[in-house]
This record gives sequence, structure tokens and C-alpha cells, in this order.
Amino acid sequence: MTRLDVTAVSPGTTVQDGGRFGAQRYGLTPSGAVDRLALVAANVLIGNAPFAAAIEIGPLHTVFTARGGPVQLGLTGATRPADVAGRAVPLNSAFTLAVGESLNLGLARGGVFSYLAIEGGVQGEPMFGSLSVNARFGLGSPYPRPLQVGDELQAGAASDAQPRRIDLPAMPDGAIRLVMGPQDDEFGDDAKALLLDSEWRISATSDRMGYRLEGPVIKHLHGHNIVSDGTVQGSIQLPGNGQPIVLMPDRGTSGGYPKIATVISADLGRFGQTPAGRGFRFRAVTMAEAQAEYQAMDALLRSLAGRVHDTTTLVLDVEALHSANVAGAAVNAFDARTWQTYPAPDGRQPDSFTEADPPS
Repeated sequence: MTRLDVTAVSPGTTVQDGGRFGAQRYGLTPSGAVDRLALVAANVLIGNAPFAAAIEIGPLHTVFTARGGPVQLGLTGATRPADVAGRAVPLNSAFTLAVGESLNLGLARGGVFSYLAIEGGVQGEPMFGSLSVNARFGLGSPYPRPLQVGDELQAGAASDAQPRRIDLPAMPDGAIRLVMGPQDDEFGDDAKALLLDSEWRISATSDRMGYRLEGPVIKHLHGHNIVSDGTVQGSIQLPGNGQPIVLMPDRGTSGGYPKIATVISADLGRFGQTPAGRGFRFRAVTMAEAQAEYQAMDALLRSLAGRVHDTTTLVLDVEALHSANVAGAAVNAFDARTWQTYPAPDGRQPDSFTEADPPS
């Protein structure tokens, strides 16, 4: 049986797909990938359904090994060193991991999560229509928890497809956009200005349930308790300590803290890929702008399959390169006779800098 073994693993590495929907009224959160663009890109690289389950990999060193047969993989998401048997694996590419070979992923340098899609998808038993892991609820498959060393992921036999790349547009690197509300009336103008005018950092204590922000204290007008109501991914709650919490895919479906604003859907992936400790700012936009950006993101996701193209593997013959004259005719800076120059008027080879100068 072909499989992908977990040889080393970063904390926070789980199986995630597009999420589970239709049961929030029962308190069942959707979960799903933090960066949906990266998830879809990894899947379409190897011909999977766009929101099929893949491995969401945390920012630390991680290794996967192919057993029983070759495995076709697609890698996207955070920028990080990656190699197979010393051969560099470029980001946003599909490649084959031969039996016994290991994919080595170094520390994430830009972003937090990488996505590794397996040709044919991760094999597991859907729970409420999804394989997505929510460790708090004990949901997900094939393991209802973060992956551990020794775990095995079943995989289909790799096809004979050529290596492929996907061209992704550069993501904006400006402020994270949000719409104010739904409970921004629980805060004064000075508090709302503080949210928008301050630099924030994500706390190292954050997780897939919520990103805790570090920055100035935002004060409530009427206390920090409200009648519990529904939340969405991106809701910015203000608990009693005045430090915002941005709700993430494993959030609770309702909550009793006032929500001063909501990160727009188009920026959720970019926000989720912000490393802890890196400064960022918020910018308020209108509901119409948020909806237009959502439509643009949806169009981008639908276009990703058309951005995949085959790549040619270049194999260098090092021995032939050593014997080749790749520099052309060599010259000696101290021997004017080796220079390509105009001849001296009397036909002699020049033997001085003056004689070597071309005639004016």
C-alpha cells in the first residue's frame, strides 16, 4: 500500500480541507484551511478537487517519506526551504516523491502554514462531511488531532504526470482590511481610532481558534459582556483585558464579547499567514468594497486550474561542463599581446596600454 509517513513534524500540522458546513446551528464550527488560496493551489497542481483535504503544515521542520510506492505531491503556502535528496523543491510546484525518498521542509521564512496535497487526496472517513481536524472537538480524519511522528497517510499510486508549476499573483502586503461592527457601537471613537491607527502583533499564544493581538488596550463603553450571538471567521472580539482576538477557523460559533470589527474574507488567508511578532496594521473598508474583494478572490480561485503549466527539468552534465570552454578566449591583464585590440600602426602587437588603445 502506497503511503506517506510522517518522519518529523511541526506543531500545528493537521489535515484540513475546505471545511464542514451546515451544522453551525448545533455549535459545530467549520474548521478548514487557514489559507484557502494555498489549499486550492496545492490541489489543482496535482488534479485534485479544489477543496480536497491536504496537509496544513506548521512553521517548523517537517519531513514526509514515501513508502510502498511513489507519491505525487503539490506544495504551496509559506516560503521555506524544501528539498528531496538534496534537490531543491520550488514553492508552488508538483513533483513525485520516489519510494524511500523524503521531502524535507525547513523553517517557514515568509508566512506560517504550508500546504501539501497528495494526488487523489488524503484518505479518511469524513466526519459531518469533512476530514478537517478540530482537535478540541476530537473531529477529523484520518487522525482527529495534529499529526505525530509515525503517522501514516494512505496515498494512491503516483501518475506519470510531468512536474508542474502554478503561477500565483503577488498578494498585497499592506494593511489587513476590515469592516467595522457588528458591535462597534460598544466602543467610543477614540477606541475605534486606536484599532485603526496602531501597529499590532500576533501573540505566540495564538492558535487555530483565535489569534490574540498584542498592542494598546482598547476600552469598552459599557463593559465587555453582551448577550452571546453568532461569530464568523475574522470576527475581532474584545474581551475584558482590551486585547483583541481575531477568530480563526476553529472558533466557537457564538460568543459573548463585543465584536468591534471583522476581517474581510479576501484577507483572511493573508492575515492567517502573518507570523507571530511581525507588526501589521488594519484599514477599514466599506461593505461594498469587501464584497467586491470577495468576488475577485472567488474569481481567482476559479482561475487557478488554468494557471498550472508543465515544467522542464534541466539536468546538468557536470563533467561536460568542466571540459567545455564556457569563458571564450582567455586574456592576461598584464600581457597586451593577449588582448583583442587594434593593431599598432606598424603592424606590431601592442605592448603598452597606450598602444593598445584604439585610434581616435
